[in-house]
Amino acid sequence: MKHRLSTVVATAAVGALLAGCGGGGPSSGGGKVSDDKIVLGVLTDLSGVYADIAGPNSVQAVQMAVDDFKKKYGDKAITRNIEVIKADHQNKPEIANTQAREMYDRKKADALFDVPTSSAALAVQTVAGQAKKLYFNTGAATTELAGKTCNPYTYEWAYDTYMLAHGTGSAVTRAGGKNWYTIYPDYAFGQDMQKKFETAIEGAGGKVVAKDPTPFPSDNYSTFLLKAPGLKPKPQVLGALQAGGDLANVVKQYQQFKLKDKGIELAIGLLFDTDIKAIGADKLAGTMFTTAWFWNVDAKAQAWADRFKERTGQRPTFDQAADYSAATHYLEAAQKAGSDRAADVSKELDGTKFSDFFAHNATIRAEDHRVVHDAYLAKVKDPAKASEAGDYTEPVKTIPAAEAFDQPSPDCHLS
Repeated sequence: MKHRLSTVVATAAVGALLAGCGGGGPSSGGGKVSDDKIVLGVLTDLSGVYADIAGPNSVQAVQMAVDDFKKKYGDKAITRNIEVIKADHQNKPEIANTQAREMYDRKKADALFDVPTSSAALAVQTVAGQAKKLYFNTGAATTELAGKTCNPYTYEWAYDTYMLAHGTGSAVTRAGGKNWYTIYPDYAFGQDMQKKFETAIEGAGGKVVAKDPTPFPSDNYSTFLLKAPGLKPKPQVLGALQAGGDLANVVKQYQQFKLKDKGIELAIGLLFDTDIKAIGADKLAGTMFTTAWFWNVDAKAQAWADRFKERTGQRPTFDQAADYSAATHYLEAAQKAGSDRAADVSKELDGTKFSDFFAHNATIRAEDHRVVHDAYLAKVKDPAKASEAGDYTEPVKTIPAAEAFDQPSPDCHLS
C-alpha cells in the first residue's frame, strides 16, 4: 500500500509539472521535426571535478524528461523518435567547442544541455549561435552568458554568480563578517564570482581586504590558506569561491590549518549536496550558502527527487533537476509549436511564466533568455536534525525571483 501511494504521488507530481509546461497537444499530432527525430545532447563533465554535480546523472535527468514526455503524449507526441546523446568536455573550452560542433553538425542535436565550467559554456554558446541551434545552460554560472556574449539561441536556466553572491555575500557581511579574503579559480566562473562577491560585500558594508586567483583544477591550496592569518587587516571571513572537488580540497585544508580557531570563518560561494557528502555534513554544519533548489524544498520537489533516486540511486543536485526542467520545457515548446526549429521553439518559450518542481515563480525573460525564479538562502543542516541520509539543507529564507537575479544587462542584444 505504501509503495502504491508513493507511486501515485510521484505520478501526480509529473503530471502537474508537464501540465504546467504547456499541456495539450500540438497543432496536429506528429508535427514536423528535422531529420525525422529530435536529438537532445548533454555536454558535461563525465569524469572530472564536476562529474558529481552534473555528469552521468545529468544525462539521466534529460533521459527521464524524455521518458516522461513520451509517456504523457504517446502517439500524439510531435515525434516518438527522441534520442539523448552525451559527450565529455573535460572542463576544457577547446574540447567543449569541438564536442558541441560534433553534436550539432554530425549528430544532428537540436538542443544541448548542462555544460558545467563557465569557460566551456561560453565556447558552447558561440557554437550554438553559429549553428543556430538551442543551448540550455544549467551548469555554468557566469553572468556573461546572459550579458555581453548573449545570443538568441542560449537560455540560462538555473543560477548565476549574481544570485550566489548577493545571497551569501550580503548575508554573511550583514551578520558581522566585514573583512573578507577571497580565493577563486582562475577562469571565467571564478573571475566573475570574485567581482560579484566583492560588489555584494561592499554593498552590505564590508570589504575584501585581499583576493587571490587559484589554479584550476587544484588539490593544494596551502599557499593561500597559510597566508590568510597574516593579512592586514586580518580577514574575518575566508570566501572560498571554488566548486566541486576543488571546493572539497579547500575546505579540508581550511580545517587542517585550523583557520576557524584563528578567528577566520568560512563562507562558500557555491555548494551542492554532493559537496556536503564529500566533505561531511558534520564539518560544514551551520555554513551559510545560496542555492537555486534543494531536493526536499517542498512535496513536489521531493516526489520528483524520489523518482530520480529510484532511477540513479542518488538524490539530485540542482544542476540535474534544472536539466530535467529545461528538457521538459523544450519538449513541451516543440510540441506546442509542432516543430523543433529553434526559432519556433523559442517563440513558445520567450516570456513564459511557470512554476514547476524546480523553478518557483519563474519567468523566461524574452530580453536575455534568463530564467528568473525564487532562490534560497540556506545553511548546512546539523546531521542530528537530518530526516535521512542526504538531508543536508536547512532553509533560512526564500529570495524572491525579482531579487534573486539582476536586471537584464544593457550589453545583451538578442535581436
